[in-house]
Amino acid sequence: MASLKNSVKLGCQYLNHISTLILIPILIKILRLGPDQICEIWSSLHFDLFHILGSFLMTIFIAAVYYMSKPLSVYLVDFACFKPPALYRVPNATFVEHMRLNNKDNPEIVEFQRRMIQRSGLGDETCTAPANLYIPPIPSLEASRVEAEFILFTVIDDLLKKTGTKNKDIDILVVNCSIDSPTPSLSAMVINKFKLRTNIKSFNLSGMGCSASLISIDLARNLLQVHHDSCALVVSTEITTPNYYSGNDRSMVLINCLFRIGSAAILLSNKRADRGRSKYQLLNLVRTHKGTDDEAYRCIHQQEDSQGIKGVSLSKNLMLIAGETLKANITRIGPLVLPASEQLLFLFTLIVRKLLKLKWKPYIPDFKQAFEHFCIHAGGRAVIDEIQKQLKLSDEDVEASRMTLHRFGNISSSSIWYELNYIESKGRMKKGDRIWQIAFGSGFKCNSAVWKCNCTIRTPTDGPWLDCIDRYPVSISQVLDP
Repeated sequence: MASLKNSVKLGCQYLNHISTLILIPILIKILRLGPDQICEIWSSLHFDLFHILGSFLMTIFIAAVYYMSKPLSVYLVDFACFKPPALYRVPNATFVEHMRLNNKDNPEIVEFQRRMIQRSGLGDETCTAPANLYIPPIPSLEASRVEAEFILFTVIDDLLKKTGTKNKDIDILVVNCSIDSPTPSLSAMVINKFKLRTNIKSFNLSGMGCSASLISIDLARNLLQVHHDSCALVVSTEITTPNYYSGNDRSMVLINCLFRIGSAAILLSNKRADRGRSKYQLLNLVRTHKGTDDEAYRCIHQQEDSQGIKGVSLSKNLMLIAGETLKANITRIGPLVLPASEQLLFLFTLIVRKLLKLKWKPYIPDFKQAFEHFCIHAGGRAVIDEIQKQLKLSDEDVEASRMTLHRFGNISSSSIWYELNYIESKGRMKKGDRIWQIAFGSGFKCNSAVWKCNCTIRTPTDGPWLDCIDRYPVSISQVLDP
């Protein structure tokens, strides 16, 4: 039923563009008519007062219904990204030495992680939680809580000061963190710390993977359609302390190599008064879920290894599944954002492949005609490479993603906000620019959000890139192994 509904929506989008192409020649024909010809046509029509009045009232009624049913605009007032302190820094050489000290009896797994970290695209300034640097690491509940409080409280504090928002002004709170799900929840932790209102609508999302930030944005957007004149605080993070894997399963140690600490806080509003001061407006948000496919469902899977040690396993087919899920997402978001010419080419190719059964390659639309900026989840070097290949993007298009991975590592759902901040810090964000955020997560999911810049963004005077933006972009070696 859901598939039929999506097909109907897609068909309506394409029909809309085809209808436009048909109506354009008719409108041109009418405009070429002279005043006398128009008057002659008008006089040939017979209208009485009843028809005119009825038409007038019907027009008013339709306009009123349209206005009342029109979705409320959702604005991104501002956002803040957590900058880890320098003492949390873990250079690649330090990481490898740490692995060596923790795995003295298994040099093969140490060498495997050394090769993975070298190929990962991570630089020497990424940061991890202090508990993970103990020998052996201490993935305790208390250490996880300490990490969560420090990161969440810091980034929310920065956002509230940045926007001049008072605690009592927050009507909706959504916090997402995939692995760490304590009781009381992280959202309750935030409410307790900042003494938010007792009638606040709070939500805590867990287990949603690296795409959870856009799921949180979608939830907040839907709530803002119901609650007028409201503000929503969205907080995206991943607590790395409980993520540490101390076993020897190669599919599970990759998490240690890639994931680092990070968090982002985003303030959304549907208030007209906030339109003038907001940075962006949310245009579209499309979510694709491949959970019905068993292989896709298990490609990122939390489990215990043969020794009973808990961790997260990454499938060898992860990139293939990500590519297929992206294609499904593109099929849905394309009609919403692409110009008619690209849509018609895509539709023509689809018809030839599906109906005529010809073995044509799928047509990949030129999304650079729809967007000026791309924020692709920095899940790893292979993820960025695959998306760049699938969408035929240039190195400049994926620069923000590669540099975020290099400077901060895989910071899970918050990575797309560090990338947006990178673009702002480079002074590239202009009024009217459109941004495509793409995120992938366990399940398997691909989520997309489209934003429009409301004003030319001045170079930020704070944020995670402040003291290093002049050093970027850096050249990342293409050599996989020495």
